[in-house]
Amino acid sequence: MAPDERVTSPAPRPGRLGLLASGIAGRALDVAPAGPGEGAWTDGRVVFLDPGARPADQVAAVAVQASLIAAGSFDPAIARRLLGRPALARRYLAIEGHRALAASEDHLPWRARVLIDRDTAARAGTPAASLALALGRAEVAAPPPGFGTIRPGRLISGAARGQAGADVPDWDPGRRPRPARQGRGEDEPSDDAGPEVGFFANSVGGRGGLAWLLRRMVGLGRASSGGPAGAGASVRASLAPAAGRGVMRAAPAPAAPGGSGAARRHGLTYPEWDMHQGRYRPDWCTVFETFPPRSGRRPAAVPLDRPVRRSLARLGTGPDRLGRQPDGYDIDIDAAVEARADALAGAPRDYPAYIDAPRRRRDLAVLVLLDISGSAAEPGAGGKPVHEQQRAAAAMLTAALAGLGDRVALYAFCSQGRTAVYLTRVKGFGDRLDAAALRRLGGLVPGAYTRLGAAIRHGAAVLEDQGGTSRRLLVVLSDGLAYDHGYERPYGEADSRRALAEARQRGAGCVCLTVGAGTDPASLRRVFGAAAHASIAGPGQLAPVIGPLFRVALASAAGPRRGRGSRPATVITR
Repeated sequence: MAPDERVTSPAPRPGRLGLLASGIAGRALDVAPAGPGEGAWTDGRVVFLDPGARPADQVAAVAVQASLIAAGSFDPAIARRLLGRPALARRYLAIEGHRALAASEDHLPWRARVLIDRDTAARAGTPAASLALALGRAEVAAPPPGFGTIRPGRLISGAARGQAGADVPDWDPGRRPRPARQGRGEDEPSDDAGPEVGFFANSVGGRGGLAWLLRRMVGLGRASSGGPAGAGASVRASLAPAAGRGVMRAAPAPAAPGGSGAARRHGLTYPEWDMHQGRYRPDWCTVFETFPPRSGRRPAAVPLDRPVRRSLARLGTGPDRLGRQPDGYDIDIDAAVEARADALAGAPRDYPAYIDAPRRRRDLAVLVLLDISGSAAEPGAGGKPVHEQQRAAAAMLTAALAGLGDRVALYAFCSQGRTAVYLTRVKGFGDRLDAAALRRLGGLVPGAYTRLGAAIRHGAAVLEDQGGTSRRLLVVLSDGLAYDHGYERPYGEADSRRALAEARQRGAGCVCLTVGAGTDPASLRRVFGAAAHASIAGPGQLAPVIGPLFRVALASAAGPRRGRGSRPATVITR
């Protein structure tokens, strides 16, 4: 080789990092080359990178931009505050970038983790707090070059197309619902246009699922130190609220439609997403749990569908690859390398260094939410009311899951304004699927309206507090017509999408089924967003779709964060 010859490597291709960006952001993102000399930036749909940067720098840059998307840092309301103010945008990026990276640390490559300034990350807990600090007079260090830039105009135009960040809630999904409070203002309109994604839009998985897949592809991490008890474990409940969040008190409840006057009902309040203001309305909706009234109706029939049970049976169990085991079928490379390193350092230790794949018992909790609003009484496919067909599907799913040994609960929901959202308990997690439960299911009568977001938020809270398993699914059976007083179609659609995104952030997969309704598919996509969803003509078509739907939903659920811990359970009295 001549002295002046040089070995050159092919130019890095930013597009190859799309999978990494999607895994960190928790939704599909593209990666494309930016203009010459430009720093990394994003419009919420595409991350643009300097094509001339080193591959390691490109990995770090895409991790920063994807983490900002995952953390809700590019909310349209914040982007509007940054528009035309580049100095403020730099100060905001310098604070929010570290906070976003710290929030996504478990899903970041090493090149991005070393960028985190933990002191800066600890200064703010939300994007709004970071903006407040940036607006203040406190000294803020310049953002590292690898953070790239923020282009507020591009973010606003992306959000206007319904493509930027609609899946990432800026309300803390781990916050406790508050006890009901009286004397709030009147309803106001509110919603943003979220992404319209098809049947298997989440097939790449959400943040937790994709990160798990990548870990499986490149090797094992440390074995889990243990998780919640399985299906047979009892769930302990505590009346002690989370620290600093007040004491739960009863609130007088209006009469539920068709509800029993003797039932004790305690209301809990939840936020609601305001699309017009681009923010949450705290403590906006009040949810009451009720029991259906006693009736002379016959118990609901439970169709025996063996294909449904076979499809669900494959989801509950399976071998778990566990590293650092005393015995197993393969060598755990991580443990072997650490043992060798300790030996060379003069501190030999006895490491369990095998990989095992024990078959575990079922570890799945499912809460089924059945829509019993007035729109479900309309005739559907084959002339039967939509309510009857969705009720049959709910009975079929509940019976199949209970028969497999999973923890399953069934609730029905309707509403009469934001202060009267009713969830009717047909079967709780601790109840048997007996004649009494089937009689309660058969006695449900459609009526009132559909405040879908509040029902989803309460269902996700019940599932998290009482499910008792590490894997959780929320199944919504609805015709997708979200409507109530002050909850018109665009507003209700956006709030429902946000509620589903919050449930996924809390670690619950979300499945949305429309059975026997003639709702337009585009309307269903607007309501259910990126959640795994399907529309079928009748309960008989449940078996072919339910297995793939459950798998997609479980993959899309965000995994538990390191150090976050589990929330204390709450007793929700009736």
